[in-house]
Amino acid sequence: MSRQQFGFLVGFLTVAVWAVAGFGAAVAAVGVGVAGWFVGRVLDGQVDVAELVDRFGSRSKAR
Repeated sequence: MSRQQFGFLVGFLTVAVWAVAGFGAAVAAVGVGVAGWFVGRVLDGQVDVAELVDRFGSRSKAR
């Protein structure tokens, strides 16, 4: 499946959830999808969690 096809499928499913269950459910579905995407990137080693903690943790410590 190409990225364009995948993008179409995600958009179609989001609108379908919105039409059937309402706007809140569609937002929740997108949020859960983004969280799943992020977890997948972490598990594949494409995102370094320690680096993110250092990057965003240092800002809160500086204040």
